Amino acid sequence: MDTTVGLRERKKAETRQAVHEAALRLVLEHGFDAVTVEAISDAANISRRTFSNYFAGKEDALLYGEEQRVRQLVDLVRAQPAGLSAWEALCGALQSLSEIMGEPDRERVLRARLAKRHPSLLARQLATMATLERELADAVAGRASDVPPRVLGAAFMTAMRLANQEWAEEGQTRTFVEVVLETLGQIARPFA
Repeated sequence: MDTTVGLRERKKAETRQAVHEAALRLVLEHGFDAVTVEAISDAANISRRTFSNYFAGKEDALLYGEEQRVRQLVDLVRAQPAGLSAWEALCGALQSLSEIMGEPDRERVLRARLAKRHPSLLARQLATMATLERELADAVAGRASDVPPRVLGAAFMTAMRLANQEWAEEGQTRTFVEVVLETLGQIARPFA
């Protein structure tokens, strides 16, 4: 039974990834506005109904890779040693994620640029980030911090978003982690 469930979940993950890659490829080739859910479904060799089982719209399909990256970050925060403060756990998880996944590819740059130009994509990205902020807050709850977990989660995700934009705009002259750590350092300083 466990083997069947594992295989089923693996197949679902493969289908999600295939749809995400098809969406990204089509948007690169034709532009965001010209790409339809039907075109993505065709490119991924699935039906429109199957698409709907996995994603609410093309925005979700396009943002899937980013969402998975942050969900992995949340898991890594939870796995950080118990003695670390909330902020240390967040930064340590980011370093671990960088070691596991390496430097982001042009997909991240593309999403950052697309989100700036397309309100529907930006809205979906912000909604996804709000959900992930709450998950990060839950992941650091109980760790030492003078700042409430919800504020830490929001500040961390804001730093990630700002660093992503800066990294894309400066043409990736530094590593993404360098830009994020610099931004996190700026946020960690007192405001007054």
